[in-house]
Amino acid sequence: MASKSDYYDILGVSKTASPADLKKAYRKQALEWHPDRHQGEDKVAAEKRFKEINEAYQILSDPQKKAAYDQYGHDAFTPGGTGGNPFAGRGNPFTYTYTTGGGEQSPFGNFDFGDPFDIFEAFFGGGNPFGGARARQIPRYSIEIDFMEAARGVEKEVSIEGKNRKIKIPAGVNEGSRINFTDFILSINIRPHEIFERDGEDVYVKVGIPYSLAVVGGNIEVPTIDGDLKLKIRSGTQPGTMMRLRERGIQRLQGRGRGDEYVRINIAVPDRLSREQKRVIEEMESEGL
Repeated sequence: MASKSDYYDILGVSKTASPADLKKAYRKQALEWHPDRHQGEDKVAAEKRFKEINEAYQILSDPQKKAAYDQYGHDAFTPGGTGGNPFAGRGNPFTYTYTTGGGEQSPFGNFDFGDPFDIFEAFFGGGNPFGGARARQIPRYSIEIDFMEAARGVEKEVSIEGKNRKIKIPAGVNEGSRINFTDFILSINIRPHEIFERDGEDVYVKVGIPYSLAVVGGNIEVPTIDGDLKLKIRSGTQPGTMMRLRERGIQRLQGRGRGDEYVRINIAVPDRLSREQKRVIEEMESEGL
């Protein structure tokens, strides 16, 4: 019997990987090996790999299970395994249930997967291809909306089973969120924005400023999902500086308040200088600035 692959190798991380690194690696691998992205024989291999990825993350994202795995390897979760491991003989120590509420163990947040293949519905809007009574009970559809529509909420007119219907999508839905209506389930896909990037309820944006402004300071206008906002740049601002705008992010679906916006400052260095500008720079250099 072939031995099982190392969980760290499956996710492509080291044993010292942080929880955030584990989550990032899991998302990347889950998307890459999602069976719905493969066809034919490749799909069979992808299904197997997808199960391994989910299993690896379930173990490594749980501190107790990770500690047991680091000490005993796969024996920690094998009935009758050796080494006095705390999980041996208890059956399957992990489940593929992602609970609602945005818990840290679930990198996908505000929706519930009954098993790992329900991720199909979250990412691609399709039903579970492996059947089951629950998968056949309620029709499932998907809809693609803009970044700003997801951030602010939107009302859409759609055709469901030949009937035009108006549906409300609440502010704060994320990629893969599912909305349960009376007679169908709707999965949300979100088109990327040309400026903003999103991580949970937080929004990230890159802003370039002139070199002179970084040196002497001043005010600039930065984009937010609510419109431009004046931001003070302190003198001596360094390239890559990250500035936080509280409560300027995405509305939280569960709970009150909003996330934050993070503005990364990029400094544009001129490739051409006038004689006077060059003289000033040389004087600054001579003074160690």
